[in-house]
Amino acid sequence: MQHEKVEKNLGLMIVLVVFAISFGGLVEIVPLIAADRERQPAEGLEPFTALQLEGRDIYIREGCHVCHTQMVRPLRAEVERYGSGRHFSTTEDFVYDHPFLWGSKRTGPDLAMVGGRYSDEWHRAHFYNPRDVVPESNMPSYEWLFERELDGSQTAQKMTALRRLGVPYTDEQIAAAADEVRGVREVDALIAYVQNLGTWKQ
Repeated sequence: MQHEKVEKNLGLMIVLVVFAISFGGLVEIVPLIAADRERQPAEGLEPFTALQLEGRDIYIREGCHVCHTQMVRPLRAEVERYGSGRHFSTTEDFVYDHPFLWGSKRTGPDLAMVGGRYSDEWHRAHFYNPRDVVPESNMPSYEWLFERELDGSQTAQKMTALRRLGVPYTDEQIAAAADEVRGVREVDALIAYVQNLGTWKQ
């Protein structure tokens, strides 16, 4: 059989595997490079504020993206979950996300458009003890976020790095970043980030 010849010839097998991987990679990457639309932000999408950016880093640090996705998949049930007029997630929604946090595990609900659905007070109660607001929740509590404060010492550096990646931060925004976040509790930064999610699509 033909496949036995390939399997027994190590050199040929390596060449075919490299070809298959290269071809598959090109099929996925080239369209994204060629499509200018993929690099344009969604209508109404703005870069994260300094406070939201710090909140996003806390979100990543605490592993929130491990249990929560931020991606409405192109399935009827998912699109309808957010009401009429909503759309599944597209690359334009994430052009300022470095790295993007789509995720694939849904231990908790998807958070792609959670911004504004609950009050800040609800989120504070939820982060302090999730079972106070969702009795069946298996999410851990994050009491330490109420005790820690941001010092803003690296916020401007983060924004400068993101500007190199194409996020349109101005010099004024970068200069004001440290003062914007200094002394703010980590839980409030996290809430600022979560409350922004998907608001440009609502």
